Amino acid sequence: MGRCPQCQSWNSLVEEARLPAPPGRGVASGARSVRAASGPVKLVGLASTGAQPVPTGLGELDRVLGGGIIPSSVTLLAGEPGIGKSTLVLQTLAACARKGVTSLLVCAEEAPEQVHRRAIRLGLLEEGMWITSASDVESVASTVCEMRPGVTVVDSIQTVSVSDVASPAGSVAQVRAASQLLADSARSSGSAMVLIGHVTKDGSIAGPRILEHLVDTVLSFEGDRSQSFRILRAVKHRFGAVGEMAMWEMTASGLAEVRDPARMILADRQPGLPGSAIFASMEGQRPMLVEVQALVARNFGGSARRSASGYDQGRLAQVLAVLQARVGLNLGNEDVYVSAVGGVRLDDPGADLAVAMAVTSASTTRVVDQGLVVVGEIGLGGELRSVANMSTRLAEAARHGFARATVPRGTERVQGIAMQPAVTLGEALHAGLRHASAPPRLRVLGA
Repeated sequence: MGRCPQCQSWNSLVEEARLPAPPGRGVASGARSVRAASGPVKLVGLASTGAQPVPTGLGELDRVLGGGIIPSSVTLLAGEPGIGKSTLVLQTLAACARKGVTSLLVCAEEAPEQVHRRAIRLGLLEEGMWITSASDVESVASTVCEMRPGVTVVDSIQTVSVSDVASPAGSVAQVRAASQLLADSARSSGSAMVLIGHVTKDGSIAGPRILEHLVDTVLSFEGDRSQSFRILRAVKHRFGAVGEMAMWEMTASGLAEVRDPARMILADRQPGLPGSAIFASMEGQRPMLVEVQALVARNFGGSARRSASGYDQGRLAQVLAVLQARVGLNLGNEDVYVSAVGGVRLDDPGADLAVAMAVTSASTTRVVDQGLVVVGEIGLGGELRSVANMSTRLAEAARHGFARATVPRGTERVQGIAMQPAVTLGEALHAGLRHASAPPRLRVLGA
């Protein structure tokens, strides 16, 4: 049929491939896995038979995965080109090989000789690492079912194809069919499958949305290629918590784990400069200190510009509006730039106070107290609101030598750090800039 009778579009119907399953197992198809029907059972009496995570040997990766990789699971690793995805999986396979786990790397984007040269340069040649350049999904799935490796990596899902689907590799139909066949082969063989995926210009994962629903775990590998830091986040994880973060540094010998991100992020900090505030963030279960910088410059023509790097643009506009309406800091004719140092992305609402403190400091040239850390969400009324895990955040700040913390009133005290509780944004700004007199245009509320 050339035309769909429902949407009336031409040539929109595609044939979905079917992969014969190994003897004694269920049928794997391009559409879905067919499971035998069973009657309902009580959830409370259901025995737990879930597989236990197998440590990969990379501590930061195991942290994000909740202890290690799960056999028969399917993981999608997405990131921009050149960010280091291939290096990360190569280091992971080498670490697994050292622990006696056999692995298979399907390099559909480059020749095996290229991967071999990279492995030699990085010192990652290990016994038990197998490689193939096949791009035919049926062939790859059959190899996985016969070989049964502990870990299988497909680099990338946008470059492999199913022969029975009349679409080029990377199309919606191909990605959907290929990912389903590979997922079925992983669950049939017990191999942990890792699919490397591309991202679009806006940062979203390329391909159909069903790809993210099909897999068990979605990992996002982020960072600026002009900088050395790389951040791995768990966006979806059926076997553990999401929001966990791991950090690496790209070096000449590969990706080096950063076990104390705050120490590296704050290493180049210049105390005494206006426009800088330290925020105690939470990335999953890990507390981390982040420097928030702001720059305010006079605009000599056109509309004022607001730019945010690592912080939500809409949230920045809201914080600036509260500063103007509730504190009296008018930045209507000035450009405002805000950045989270180190390529960190701040989705935590507790970063509001750090952004407001940095912007106020940059605008008034008043320096934030050295040794001060700030945490708090700002409401539209100018009030400070508490956020989760305050004790954990402040304990991490105390461990790094910060002596004072400006926080919302009602925050539980933490040993080793003096509290400066505040009810309003004006009180918090007064506490953070108390060693300098308030500038004429800054009306400090609650002082």
